[in-house]
Amino acid sequence: MSAPLPDLPVSLGAGRVLGLLTVAFTLGIGQVFFKIAAERLVIGRGVTAFAGSLVGWPMATVLLLYGGATVLWVYLLHGLPLSRAYPFIALVFAFVPLMSWLVFRDALDLRYGLGLVLMLAGLYLIAAGR
Repeated sequence: MSAPLPDLPVSLGAGRVLGLLTVAFTLGIGQVFFKIAAERLVIGRGVTAFAGSLVGWPMATVLLLYGGATVLWVYLLHGLPLSRAYPFIALVFAFVPLMSWLVFRDALDLRYGLGLVLMLAGLYLIAAGR
């Protein structure tokens, strides 16, 4: 049994931060394409029609985006503690509603804005820590 690794400080650095932001943003864009795919679903006309409605450019786009984001995520995790990287995924909760507002004209209110500010402040504390 080996000794646990010491908890060394890890600098995120501009490159890693940019990579983590790219992963979160890409996942957010993927959610927009999931919504587009969902709006094209054929419901109530059998399994074949439903399955056929899943095949198309929106789902292909999501698969490519999520595949690329996954490869980048694994690359970023090399040498970076998951506890430091994973909070950046919370940015998806900011990106998706903003993109939804831009693309689908979904309503956002002051409570959303306040929650977003608090979430970003928490992410800053995590990212700047150690």
